[in-house]
Order: sequence, then structure tokens, then C-alpha cells
Amino acid sequence: MAYVHAEIASQPDCWHQAADLAPTVLDRLPRDGERVAVVGCGTSWFMAKAYAARREATGHGETDAFQASEFPTGRRYDRLLAITRSGTTTEVLDLLAALRGRIPTTVLVGDPASPAVSLADAAVPLPFADERSVVQTRFATTALALLRAQLGDNIDALVADAEVAVRAPLPIDPSLIEQVTFLGRGWTIGLALEAALKCREAATFWAEAYPAMDYRHGPISVAAPGRLVWAFGELPDGLPEDVAATGAAFVHSRTHGVRTVLGRWAAGRNPVDPMADLILAQRFAVALATSRGLDPDAPRHLSRSVVLA
Repeated sequence: MAYVHAEIASQPDCWHQAADLAPTVLDRLPRDGERVAVVGCGTSWFMAKAYAARREATGHGETDAFQASEFPTGRRYDRLLAITRSGTTTEVLDLLAALRGRIPTTVLVGDPASPAVSLADAAVPLPFADERSVVQTRFATTALALLRAQLGDNIDALVADAEVAVRAPLPIDPSLIEQVTFLGRGWTIGLALEAALKCREAATFWAEAYPAMDYRHGPISVAAPGRLVWAFGELPDGLPEDVAATGAAFVHSRTHGVRTVLGRWAAGRNPVDPMADLILAQRFAVALATSRGLDPDAPRHLSRSVVLA
């Protein structure tokens, strides 16, 4: 079995461990009212975007997300939070070194012995969520689960959703789809971006992602029979009908496809958490790879960490 299969399936347990860890590391995480910047690269950047939007929307403080290479060093922040699985990514290490002594920094990291730990002012290691696969799944979502627990989100309910999402049938046969577009609103835009990246990484598949409200401002033009639109979280009014008119398939946890899979176990507690939908999207990406004769543990042109000369 591919590493990524096992790592996707382990997410409910990892998220539960993250929820247990959160109360013990509060002094290392952003405090209420702090102005916070969150950085990462690739998947970690998308988790940073999701957390930043979630933190600000829930009233915990102004929060911005940046790719580590694009952090605006002239801005003032009370804390910088970096998310990095390996702790060896060049852009993250360079930024932590540049900010040392200027801004308090915290790193969420998979490897507690990595260079990022010694460069940051504080570290929250998540070795139980580290991965062997090149394609990130459980580390990134576990970091987000930890941060959501600190915000007061119901992680027990999230874990319950995830336990079924790792076993539920996929909402659509990947071999019948030639293109997919993922959509989100607010904090789930980061999840949509991450789902599209999984399809590109694992299966070299044509996948896009957009804010749901912006989808009708151009991107809907590629929707057609044989293509798929997959939405996370809240939907703009009329969007399912607009997608249906294109002939594209539509997946959403409450309006189509996924509802027939998840509705039974979400009874009495609607809606399904969008992070459970992300598990389904991860599995969809791996199934795409298999249907295309590809090994999801050996993605083209990728390595586990980008270390630049």
C-alpha cells in the first residue's frame, strides 16, 4: 500500500492527538488580540490561508497569510507563525533567520530535530503527523486541526466526520472526469487550493481552485460535461444551478453527491465539516493517480522538501 493511502487514513487519529496537545502549547501559539502573520510554502501556505481566515473571522485577531518567500518584512506583526513539515525548506529558514530578534516566531513542524526549531523562538513539534510520502496530507491538516482547537472549534465533531470520510465511497468515479475545479469561501478557500494541488501533485491532473463568489467571473467558462466542480463550505446562492447549466458534475457536502455519502452520518449535525470533505478530495486525487497508471508516492519533479543552493 502506498504511503499516502495510510497517511490519509490516519488523519482522524492525528487530529484527535492534535486536540489533546493544543491545551499544553497555548503559550507558544498566537494569543487573542495579537496581530499575526502565518507563513508556509505550497500545502503549508494553503493551511496558513485557512487558519488566517478562520482566526480573523472568529474574532481572535487580525491575521494575514503569506508564502514564506513573499513575507512583507516592513510590516509590523506581534507574532509570526510558520508551518513546515520538514523544517528544512529554504524559504522558511531564511525568513526565520531574518526575523530573529525582531518578531516573536513560532514554528509548527513535523521533525523536532530540524533546523527550523533552533531558528524559531518557540516550536510545536507534531512528529506523530510527520509523513514518508512526498505528497502532504496528514501533517498539514493536523497542524490546522491543532490551530482550530486553539480557536475553540469542535474537534471531536471534526474527528467523527473524518472517521467516516476515510471509509466512505468517493462521490464520483475519477476515471470519468477530465478536469476538476475546487471552490471555497472564507477559510475554506485554503482547502480548495489544497485539494487542487493534491490532484496536480499526485495525478498530474488539470485542477483549478477559486473563491466561490469569483467563479462566475470567468473560470466557469471551462465547466462542461465530463468535468467536475467541487465546493467546500458555504455556497453562493444560485451556484449549483449555474454549474448544472454547463453540464459539469457538482459535488458539495449538502447539495449534491457527497450528501448521499455523508448525509447518513451527519444526521442531526449539519453541515459536515469542510476538512472531512478535504479527506475525500485527497482520496479522489490518489484514485485519479491510480486510474492514470501513476504512483502517488512518486510525483513528477517533486521532493519532500525544497532545499535551495
